[in-house]
Amino acid sequence: MGWCSPSGPRQVAATACVFIAGAALFATGAHLSYVNVEPQRARTIARDNLLREHLRKKYGYGEKK
Repeated sequence: MGWCSPSGPRQVAATACVFIAGAALFATGAHLSYVNVEPQRARTIARDNLLREHLRKKYGYGEKK
């Protein structure tokens, strides 16, 4: 694919619109990912603690001997 040298104003405008739309989608995805980090961490820690408690009760893991 080559460079079309004399780009018309409509092509430049269309390219700019598509670029701005892509940047907006990327920014929205990054924002939503950042916003959802803490709830995901909280769920992971809760699940980890539940599993540790289950293993401790079932097999005695974590008990000092």
